[in-house]
Amino acid sequence: MNQGWEKNGVFVVVPAWNEAKNISVVLSDLKKYYPADNIVVVDDGSADETYNLALANGVAVLRHPLNRGQGAALQTGTDYALSRGAEIIVHFDADGQHQAEEIAEWIKPVAAGEVEVVLGSRFLGKTAKNLPLSKKIFFKLIIPWHNLFTGLKLTDLHNGTRVLSRRAAEKIRITQDEMAHNSEIQSQIAKFRLPYREVPVEIIYNRYGRGAKTAMKILKDLIKKSLVG
Repeated sequence: MNQGWEKNGVFVVVPAWNEAKNISVVLSDLKKYYPADNIVVVDDGSADETYNLALANGVAVLRHPLNRGQGAALQTGTDYALSRGAEIIVHFDADGQHQAEEIAEWIKPVAAGEVEVVLGSRFLGKTAKNLPLSKKIFFKLIIPWHNLFTGLKLTDLHNGTRVLSRRAAEKIRITQDEMAHNSEIQSQIAKFRLPYREVPVEIIYNRYGRGAKTAMKILKDLIKKSLVG
């Protein structure tokens, strides 16, 4: 790890689709801790003012002309961060569910060289506030099968909190444009034998969060991926 990572080496990638109601607050919080140039919003074909609001916040903003999905947005943002010399890359949702002040704790194991990847967990000592019942049922049913498929042992899945070392970000390539990218990333962590760790994160769900329909779409994409390789 380069010695300058603390000042300039952490990049925060924020995929955003129709997040005009949340994006300014999210970016304002992130700028309390990280330089605006190191915060990368990828507007994934939004139909609202997400793009313009992100620009107004002075951060780096990339744009997909069409909505491709969160996986594609994360890969676009990660590639940009790598091109700018990122040593540590944080994936951070745009919907206001994550807490910017927690990022410093998330990155510690990567910065110390203890692991290459940090994954957030809602079930390691912190409460997921207002977690929908549909999600509770989904996680309980799918986590054992998911761990068998990916080769990892996790307490949570499809959590947008993620920290990658530069080495990990260069190895992992997201080809699943939509929500199955989480499982794809975890499968590649196992494939490349990247040391990883889960850390507790606080998630505050709101009415703009994803519900049962998206959970089932994730499951469908994951099953499809497992069948076709």
